[in-house]
Amino acid sequence: MADDTLRSVTLQRTSLGQYEVHNARGGTIVVGVGDGTDFTPVELLLAALGSCTGADVDYITSKRAEPDSFSVQVTGDKVRDETGGNRLVNLTVELRVTFPEGAAGDAAREALPRAARMSHDRLCTVSRTVALGTPVDTRTEP
Repeated sequence: MADDTLRSVTLQRTSLGQYEVHNARGGTIVVGVGDGTDFTPVELLLAALGSCTGADVDYITSKRAEPDSFSVQVTGDKVRDETGGNRLVNLTVELRVTFPEGAAGDAAREALPRAARMSHDRLCTVSRTVALGTPVDTRTEP
């Protein structure tokens, strides 16, 4: 029986500082180190935070009304110090969502703050993992 809890991606080096990332469903993205237009690993982390929260909020609020507009901006400051090394601080996920006038839009607007809290507090695997500080086990194979 397959382990339905396992999540994975595989990276393949294509050139110095550039990698193709593959998922089990056949999707591919290119990741770089910031020399070109490819997303960097930090940008992908920010995208993961925003898309995870955005999807949670979208599914909850869209049951009430389809949004007129829906965008998510994720920001963070990269710092380097002696105690923590390179890392992001001041992570912020900002949802900008508008709904149509009327009862359905009112219900969606009312649900929006609660949906954002639910995502942050328990639903979004990405932000929960970051907030709880899950250890990373880095290994090498011969």
